[in-house]
Formats: sequence, structure tokens, C-alpha cells
Amino acid sequence: MEIKDVNSFLKYYSRVKGRTRRLFDYIPPEHIEWTCQEGRFTIGDLIRHLANIERYLYAETIQHRPGAYTGCGTEFASGLEATIQYYDQCYKESEAIFARLSDEDLLRKCPTLNGVEITTWKWLRALVEHEIHHRGQLYVYLGILGVKTPPIYGLTSEEVIIKSKEEG
Repeated sequence: MEIKDVNSFLKYYSRVKGRTRRLFDYIPPEHIEWTCQEGRFTIGDLIRHLANIERYLYAETIQHRPGAYTGCGTEFASGLEATIQYYDQCYKESEAIFARLSDEDLLRKCPTLNGVEITTWKWLRALVEHEIHHRGQLYVYLGILGVKTPPIYGLTSEEVIIKSKEEG
């Protein structure tokens, strides 16, 4: 996917974020700091990581500023409600920064932490991929906990099979 238009990107990314955000409604509050294995992100860590990496790495990088990501622990937000509010606030700040980009800015290079310059639109594409990757982890964590989660695009796999047979 090539990103050529800032407004189109903002609309698309808003939908991606909305699908992630919708999943938060299924998290049992008592499991916000649950993890599948010691040393791995907790559910709360995943949400705070998405918030912080977007705001303090991706958004800073496109402004040609050094990354300011410092982790994703409970010092940023504790408890389900506060963690979700923190995610929302960081997204609001990031979105405002992304909205200041011009279409021409998308074609300019920005410096990454490891010293490699990348075209800004490719950096934003990596942001989307990063969000989706960690959303997938949230689905797996909730599945392990036995939480029934919403289908991402409206139908479960089983419903797709049934509808395919009906049309075939």
C-alpha cells in the first residue's frame, strides 16, 4: 500500500484504530495486567505500548525529532479504564501531528532510531502494520482467557464458511 494523500491516510488509520479500540470493550478488567508468559507484555502493556510507540516514536520521527519512547508499564496508566483513556489521548495527540503533514511531506525522508532514513509514507505504513500486529496479540490473549471476541470485519470464519456454501 502506498500512501499518497494525508487525508486518505488519516481516514484509513482511524478505521484501523477503531477496530483495535473496539476490542478493548471485551477485556475483563481483572485481566488488564495478565500475560500468557512471564516476561511478555501484559494486556495493559500491549495497549500502552501501542499508545506510546505511536506517539513517542512514530509521531516524533515524522517531525524529525528523536524518539522518546520509554516503555509501556503501569506508570503511564493503571487499570483498564485509565489505560484505555491513555491510549485514546496518545492517539489524539498523534493524529494531530499526522494531520499537519502535507502530501509532499509524505515523500520526504525521516530519520529512524537506527540512523536509516525512510520515506515518511513508508514509516506511516509501518505504523499501521505495527498496530495490526499487536491487535492480533490482543486477540490471542483474549482467546487464551476464553473471552469471545468480535469478528474483525463482521463475520466469523464459521459464518464465512456457511455463507460461502449458501452461495455456492
